[in-house]
Amino acid sequence: MKKILGFTLLEMLVVIGIIAVLVSIGAVSYSTAQKKARDARRKIDIGAIKDAMEQYYSLCNSAYPFSDGGMVPGTIQASTADGCSSDTVILQTVPTDPKTADRYDYNDGGSPPSICATAGGGTVYLMETEGDLGSPFCVYLQQ
Repeated sequence: MKKILGFTLLEMLVVIGIIAVLVSIGAVSYSTAQKKARDARRKIDIGAIKDAMEQYYSLCNSAYPFSDGGMVPGTIQASTADGCSSDTVILQTVPTDPKTADRYDYNDGGSPPSICATAGGGTVYLMETEGDLGSPFCVYLQQ
């Protein structure tokens, strides 16, 4: 009898199945890593906006800038026309959400005012991996 070299169909199916399971595990891990990276970017962006707002507060007689329809303004700048001590561009381009490019919510009428990682007037929560969807990530302006 002559021995035939090669793989059987069953052996090939088992190998393909194992590869498919490994690829699916890798895809889920990659997706989670992307979400965590976007959440970290959101926190950094909101921190930068908060710092710019605090600088505006110190230049403009203890007042924060007004919101733009409930959202953070596209540019944060102090102007002597608005009663500020100097004409200064503090933040030329305000960061936006890394996934949707929406501006962050800004509640300038709150006490204290807040900047939140939400979009659409507070209806859609943008933090993807932290907490439940009922509590957005917010930073409060506290001068």
